[in-house]
Amino acid sequence: MKKERCISITTIALMFFTAALLVCPQAGWPAEKAGSTILVYSGAGIRKPMDELGRMFEQQYGIKVRYNYAGSGHLLSQIELSKTGDIYQPGATYYLSIAKKKGFIDYEKFAAYHVPVIAVPKGNPANITCLKDLAKPGLRIALGDPKACAIGKLGNKILKKNRIKDAVDKNVITRAVTVNELIVAISMGQVDAAITWEESVLFASHKTHIIKIPGKQNIIKIIPIGRLTFSENKDDAAKFVDFVTSDKGKAIYKKHGFTPYPDPKYQ
Repeated sequence: MKKERCISITTIALMFFTAALLVCPQAGWPAEKAGSTILVYSGAGIRKPMDELGRMFEQQYGIKVRYNYAGSGHLLSQIELSKTGDIYQPGATYYLSIAKKKGFIDYEKFAAYHVPVIAVPKGNPANITCLKDLAKPGLRIALGDPKACAIGKLGNKILKKNRIKDAVDKNVITRAVTVNELIVAISMGQVDAAITWEESVLFASHKTHIIKIPGKQNIIKIIPIGRLTFSENKDDAAKFVDFVTSDKGKAIYKKHGFTPYPDPKYQ
């Protein structure tokens, strides 16, 4: 009788477990089978397309995407200290090259281009028309922090290339750690001009105006994306890299004002 009672209880337990699986198929499976999460370190200037791509990726694959947005240099420092996360997408290949030299990247692709421009407040009250105008005495100029963000380092290079860096530096009143801060400063009229990404200015087009920099004076950058070597979700991270650089992913970049990679005019 005791043996029969044990068999009966075991049978009932199995019935309940089977019923649970039918009602909730994920019950009884390891946590990762229920859908994983990847952490993406992304440059702040890429936030608009990346937010949308993250939602699309989750809908298609059931894999959640968490973002850490900041300047590319700050993100690299965080990655080096924590050695956690799955994806690094800086605003220029310069930062990904450093990450590769440190052994942090094992899979990479190119997504789009970052195009530097001069941004001014709507109406252009300081009447700025070109790069050389940034050197006029008395102007209030905002640039990115070269230690924190890609546009800061690149802005310095553009000014050096055109031999006006020393003169412009005398007008610099702020060094922002992200492109978003540059756009805020322009939108609020706190500065007369800033060197930033063309795509970023479009987010506040009603309060700003773009002055394009001629190709021979400019330096165009490629936006890369790479999988981190210490990712604990290697397959999911690779899927995300492929998704972002797919035709569907590049269409989202284009929607938000970016030029997808590759493009003959920037080769």
